[in-house]
Amino acid sequence: MELDFPAWLRVAHWVNVLFVTLLIRSGIEIIATHPKFYGNDRSEPGTEWARFTRKSMPEDKLYDTLDEEESYSSIISLPGRKKLGMGRHWHFFSVLGWVLTGAAYFVLLFATGQWHRYIPYSWSIFPTAWSDLLTYLGFDLPPLLPGQPFDAIQKLSYAFVLFILAPFQILTGLAQSPAIEARFPWYLRLWGGRQRARNLHLLGLLAFLGFTAVHIMMIAVWGWGHLNALMIFGEVRDRTSALALSLVIIAVIVAIHWAATVVSLERPRLVQRTLGAVVMSVRKVLLRPMVSRQDYSGVEPSGRHRVNGKPPDSDAYKVLAVHGFTDWRLQVGGLVDNPMTLTLADLRALPRQTQRVLHNCVQGWTSIGEWSGLPMRELVDLAAPLPQARYVCFLTMQDAGRDEPSAQGAGQFYEVIDLEVARQSHTLLAYEMNGGPLPIEHGAPLRLRIENQVGFKMAKWITHIEFVSDYSGIGEGMGGWREDNVFYDKNVGI
Repeated sequence: MELDFPAWLRVAHWVNVLFVTLLIRSGIEIIATHPKFYGNDRSEPGTEWARFTRKSMPEDKLYDTLDEEESYSSIISLPGRKKLGMGRHWHFFSVLGWVLTGAAYFVLLFATGQWHRYIPYSWSIFPTAWSDLLTYLGFDLPPLLPGQPFDAIQKLSYAFVLFILAPFQILTGLAQSPAIEARFPWYLRLWGGRQRARNLHLLGLLAFLGFTAVHIMMIAVWGWGHLNALMIFGEVRDRTSALALSLVIIAVIVAIHWAATVVSLERPRLVQRTLGAVVMSVRKVLLRPMVSRQDYSGVEPSGRHRVNGKPPDSDAYKVLAVHGFTDWRLQVGGLVDNPMTLTLADLRALPRQTQRVLHNCVQGWTSIGEWSGLPMRELVDLAAPLPQARYVCFLTMQDAGRDEPSAQGAGQFYEVIDLEVARQSHTLLAYEMNGGPLPIEHGAPLRLRIENQVGFKMAKWITHIEFVSDYSGIGEGMGGWREDNVFYDKNVGI
């Protein structure tokens, strides 16, 4: 059959250009927050196989992963300037748009018979493609396939991108979701672990960039005006108008990128609320029900668990630490029938749970650790929340402005989780790590563990737990200190 360029294919082509470029730029922003890549899930300093940073971390003082962040230019990353929260919003919003565009494209591809343009008819296309490659290397153009708009090597390249590379990026992206990793440990093992999935996702990004460069070069080689007219009008006519219209479309795409960058930098709360409403709604339906089933009991904990967030630098905390936190108290209150005050000894007397799991930092690094403590569901039952209680707020001894010079904001660190998440079996109030007391740099005397969420939700140095009906009046009302100040999303299952 003679293959043409129907309107739906042309529209999908340009929409795909928009979403892929948004994905690439926001993906670079995500990489900037931890520009190092590892061969295993321990992510120990100095073991990276690739790095996109010149920073060297000190060996003689405590540093955390915020100190390792890079600030990339807004020319290449979206939005740039060390804005991981904004980068995540744009990345996941673009993923949804790209996947929906791709789904519509695939349906129409097979419904209209256009699949013939990508799927080979016989194995003979491979020797033909090899011959075409040799022809290109000889600085000549090979013949087009009968009834098709490109040669054999181009057909195989498009088939690879559509049926292999695009699904590959989706699948390796899913392998970086703490919720999916926790619920389906076997899926992570398919990729050799979380960090190898991240590595493969990076290679997929580079493959898309390489394909795009070669694709543009091929358009130029085969005749820009001719092919451009086909992608604008569906037929070869009025090449001048086709060129003008294609430049207008490209200008619109560039304008969208410019607007996305400017609005993200100047009005981040608007972007957080707008894109977050879409992304978190989907995430809540798809990822929220995924309760951890991971079991790393046969794996040794990481030798060095990275630090994210510096300990409280206050006299009150230092006094507590010097005395082994014997005077520390946990206040539990809010919308409960049974408010209480608990010591560390009280917590240890309650039911105990141990879980050896994979820790996922929002920046991309991972670590294997064993955590022991009180299952949060036990505390929920003891406190007996009132019917109107929907959320749990964790208040800590950390003051970000005082304790974390790299932080973009000040004030008491807190986090809010849904009561539903607090009741999940993997949600833990940990007071031990790797068989010993919880270290100060990891949250002593008490920290939160939520194994289907990324690390920043797991508040450390906890002093108060409040059951509330609404969190809009706490802080800036976004559900946590990082949500308030660096515009992260509240539900972070990926």
